[in-house]
Amino acid sequence: MLDANILAFIGFGLMLGLSGVGSAMATGMTGSAVVGLLKKRPETFGNALVLAAVPSTQALYGFVGFIIFQGVIGAGTVDDVAKGAVILGAGLALGLICFLSAIYQAKVCCSGISAIASGHDVFGNTLILIAFPEFFAILALVSAIMISTMIPQ
Repeated sequence: MLDANILAFIGFGLMLGLSGVGSAMATGMTGSAVVGLLKKRPETFGNALVLAAVPSTQALYGFVGFIIFQGVIGAGTVDDVAKGAVILGAGLALGLICFLSAIYQAKVCCSGISAIASGHDVFGNTLILIAFPEFFAILALVSAIMISTMIPQ
């Protein structure tokens, strides 16, 4: 028999873990690109720093999702398998989308950082392009919040 608490806590782990790992990997990628930029154009560090930091937002979305669902279950006991399964599903969806969004956003950021290092003025254009993968992470968070409102109290 499935235990509702186990399902919920796996969901919490996926929600936090996948989004956090994705952001950590992504900021590692962008940070490495910034180090390469510093060799060529150290005066552009400010713009590159902004681009390097942006993929960290996905970890924040996973944390916000955790806080939302923690408030839904209250004292930490989930008494219904369906409720645990909903948290598991929301955690998997939010975590996985944030994980992939962070990685692909980092690829766009790294391309922008590389172009800046080559002397191209693409900071503004890169900011626009990195909004696209960010949109999917935001959409996943909003969806998770909407799912949390459907859990019976």
